Amino acid sequence: MFDLIIKRAYLADAKGEVDVACQSGKIVEISKSILGESRETIEAEGCLLSPPFIDPHFHMDATLSLGTPRLNVSGTLLEGISLWGELKPLQSIDDIIARAMKYCDLAVAKGIGAIRSHVDTCDDELKGVQALVEVREKVKDYLDLQLVAFPQDGVLRDSTALINTKRALDMGVDVVGGIPHFERTMSEGASSIKLLCEIAAERGLMVDMHCDESDDPMSRHIETLAFETKRLGLEGRVSGSHLTSMHSMDNYYVSKLIPLMVESKINVIPNPLINIMLQGRHDTYPKRRGQTRVRELRDAGLTVGFGSDCVMDPWYSLGKADMLDVAFMALHVGQLSSREDMEWCFDAVTKNSAKIIALEEYGIEKGKPANFVLLQAKDKIEAIRLRAHRLLVVRNGRIISRSNPIEHTLYKPEGKTVFNELS
Repeated sequence: MFDLIIKRAYLADAKGEVDVACQSGKIVEISKSILGESRETIEAEGCLLSPPFIDPHFHMDATLSLGTPRLNVSGTLLEGISLWGELKPLQSIDDIIARAMKYCDLAVAKGIGAIRSHVDTCDDELKGVQALVEVREKVKDYLDLQLVAFPQDGVLRDSTALINTKRALDMGVDVVGGIPHFERTMSEGASSIKLLCEIAAERGLMVDMHCDESDDPMSRHIETLAFETKRLGLEGRVSGSHLTSMHSMDNYYVSKLIPLMVESKINVIPNPLINIMLQGRHDTYPKRRGQTRVRELRDAGLTVGFGSDCVMDPWYSLGKADMLDVAFMALHVGQLSSREDMEWCFDAVTKNSAKIIALEEYGIEKGKPANFVLLQAKDKIEAIRLRAHRLLVVRNGRIISRSNPIEHTLYKPEGKTVFNELS
């Protein structure tokens, strides 16, 4: 007897409806019709069964802190960093845990199966690190949480950031982070990349740098990151997050830069919701919109995955843990409007991001863990168009979130009409 069967589901990268059977936490059969008995059977009715959404860039130590101690009035990145500096001494480890656990519940209900979260190491008490290491353990049965040691104030700019970053890694943080464009000078930024990549190489860890989150076309730390990646043999293990200065760079320089990134197999993590809000704040018109060159980077063969970055914190006052919102914004800002482009945007919040964070055994295939999301949509494009409702979330063959289909009832003179938004 199977534990769970999903009947008549549409898989994102397959044609036609299939049944999916789960047993002992694994997918044990995928076929047109599964006739065996099951403890529970779900009728998908042709809706999309997707592997979990993956958020490759988030700040869980700051999430849901909006308004404490004040709001970001200018809406800029720099005021957000300043505000975060005011918040850090006010919050306790318990505060961070409570907010993070609340966010994890929301994320799971929205079908997120894994999050890579940066955690600030410019705090001598390392409260955020202590809190999120504990949260990672608490949520491990229903959510994969990967942590990045992130010296928010600059690993060289802050006097204790380097030793604290190493302490965080010793405490079990998974990935080495950095923020070279926030160091005091361009040369210090380059030095910080060299230093942090060497630490990652010595410890056998991945790297994820906040890189060139700026409108300044001369912020070119991604070039140094590509160089250090190649020099240290870190190809495929390094990600450049944001990369917004590329939207302002000279095309000739970019024609040199992208091949360097390809040679080093740099992963790319744009954060569409945040960068469309933060960037271009010093422009009048024309006003730059802040998303890196997604199409060009993708077409060059680099792995690109979209992150959500923030939800209700010093940098961003909106958000609801919805990776389809992220894909929807990326699609519009990047003018990724062909059918193939739109389908690719769905991949950028699922399998591409899973590859970036090196998530093992990901996908809906026989023998893999039974982790998936049933969406109230017929295909990937419709899922983005509707920011589709999550009907079911399954982790290791167990239903961990369930909700009723969304329907609308319209009362007209000729009678009542019940309908949904599916095409």
